[in-house]
Amino acid sequence: MSIFPRLTSIVRELPATVPFVGPEAIERNRGLKVKARIGANENGFGPAPSVLAAMAQAAPETWKYADPENFELREALAKHHGLSRDQINIGAGIDGLLGEIVRMVIEPGLPVVTSLGAYPTFNYHVVGYGGRLVTVPYANDREDLGALLDAVRREDAPLVYFANPDNPMGSWNDGKDVVDFARALPKTTLLVLDEAYGETAPDGVIPPADALIDRPNVIRTRTFSKAYGLAGARIGYVIAAAETAAIFDRVRNHFGMSRVSVAAALAALADQDYLAEVKAKIAAARERIGSIAVANGFSPLPSATNFVAIDCGRDGAYAKAIVDGLMEEGVFIRMPGVAPLNRCIRVSVGPQSDMDLLAEALPKVLKKLG
Repeated sequence: MSIFPRLTSIVRELPATVPFVGPEAIERNRGLKVKARIGANENGFGPAPSVLAAMAQAAPETWKYADPENFELREALAKHHGLSRDQINIGAGIDGLLGEIVRMVIEPGLPVVTSLGAYPTFNYHVVGYGGRLVTVPYANDREDLGALLDAVRREDAPLVYFANPDNPMGSWNDGKDVVDFARALPKTTLLVLDEAYGETAPDGVIPPADALIDRPNVIRTRTFSKAYGLAGARIGYVIAAAETAAIFDRVRNHFGMSRVSVAAALAALADQDYLAEVKAKIAAARERIGSIAVANGFSPLPSATNFVAIDCGRDGAYAKAIVDGLMEEGVFIRMPGVAPLNRCIRVSVGPQSDMDLLAEALPKVLKKLG
């Protein structure tokens, strides 16, 4: 008889879960080859040449731990946003930061408010710490601020999650409405305002960096994974009141950052000219995805992100058949997981060659489906 280590009661009951099945797993399990990787909201245009050079320069020193205080990167981010260093903290992407935030606030049985169909990795962390998810539906494919606020008040929730712009729909709320929502929350409710797609949003969507800095119950999360093209480097950060940002130092992995990744983030932040070029490419690719959708009888939803949700006009089973069919053609995309959002497929931006593969493959798949 094998002797298994003792687990917490929460972990004993949890299934093994990967919130997103990666294209690598699909290749392994289905024996298919991904030709166009346009499903994970990565930035297929990649990081700036200056960033790649900085990473190469840092690589020989990878035997060293990174600065556990992340002083240089926090200083650079503070200067970039017009804040002070103590209003910034660093983590291994937004996913890692979400886990730390949930750990700070949630004990078994406590309610956590989010939108039904919103970012599954946040839910994964909540369940992992024994929280009780309370979800509200989207309204017209946007997260419903009024319904979120009502749920917080009804449940006396200590934590609420809201993304602006949104994943998986690409929609957004006006920045003024976001600020009003944050200020209307009870002071005992912590808001995670996920701004992963902030760099690709239209003017007026992202409140100024200091707009909510006086609210200790607001944590804004940002990333280098999207517009900066560094998803694999795992660099994220928070903007928060100094006393809130400091709480991360109680729970974070102080040696959790790679020196190469930190060097990449510093170089990316310094190369704003390249960021502007990539934002233009992202906008053009969104337009191309929309044109492909329309050409095949579908309706692209307006997007403020680096992907486009496409309304396929039927149900989730039909959308999944399209996702599976495209993968047979080597085109990896994803779809929202919850009705009625799952009537859509979701296509990430990518270089021209990926867009061409999508344009070629989609009509083939639809013809097979009939």
